[in-house]
Amino acid sequence: MNWDLHIRHFESYLRVERSLSANSVEAYVRDVQKLAQFLDMRHRGLSPLSVKASHLRQFIQYIHELGMSAFSQARILSGIKSFYKYLQFEDLITHDPTALLQGPKLGRKLPDTLDYEEIVRLLEAIDLSAPDGQRNRAILEVLYSSGLRVSELVELKRSNLYFDLGFLRVVGKGNKERLVPIGRDAMKYLRIYLDQVRDQMTIKKGFENHVFLNRRGTKLSRVMIFLIIKSLANHIGLKKSISPHTFRHSFATHLIEGGADLRAVQEMLGHESITTTEIYTHLDRDYLRQVVKEFHPRG
Repeated sequence: MNWDLHIRHFESYLRVERSLSANSVEAYVRDVQKLAQFLDMRHRGLSPLSVKASHLRQFIQYIHELGMSAFSQARILSGIKSFYKYLQFEDLITHDPTALLQGPKLGRKLPDTLDYEEIVRLLEAIDLSAPDGQRNRAILEVLYSSGLRVSELVELKRSNLYFDLGFLRVVGKGNKERLVPIGRDAMKYLRIYLDQVRDQMTIKKGFENHVFLNRRGTKLSRVMIFLIIKSLANHIGLKKSISPHTFRHSFATHLIEGGADLRAVQEMLGHESITTTEIYTHLDRDYLRQVVKEFHPRG
């Protein structure tokens, strides 16, 4: 029996035996599907009945490195534990590999991931009538829409914007390039900034191709992006400690929690294949764009 069949039987068990709500059943099933995706990448052909605690620890490390918050990791682990309790209940396994598995410590530390409502509050706090308002809105929309590193954002070039295709070409770590989908809202505010603000600026020589510029017509610094975000967080009274990387983590977390394929999120983040160097292959660009459209809150 393969993963799909076991997952379908698990879904029936949750609905009939445990009488869980449709939302809870869907969440539990998604958690197990994430594990199945990971094991298909790392240990192709491994049956769910043969999974060991070491495999599960690799999976937890994987989603941690993708940027998921401790809370989200703990919730996914809870779904996987339920799956293996079900397999044991059905006498399909004699030993539960999750029995001694410990999730991330939640503690009292505030997570560095924003929920969607907090993202919206930050975006709506930007004064679009202010000189830098349109630019700052475009910056935050792009960070959240495409999961860029702050270094990738400040080096983003006009010649690498493919609005007709819905992609950005990003130069990441080690000068490695990748194509990243850009959501509808981010594209809208980026166009407004380019057409109504940037095109009216006097731009210093050498920065004609940089997308985001300061008032002196040169590229923004990484520190400036931090300050913009800190100022907005203070303005709305947000108690979390956030940075540009928070938007990258939120991008990954919201996609994965929405049901996006782990491999697609990994590719969009520009991670080297974290644990899958041998068999990892690049995904079709149309598929990546569809993932953002279907699973990202502002897709």
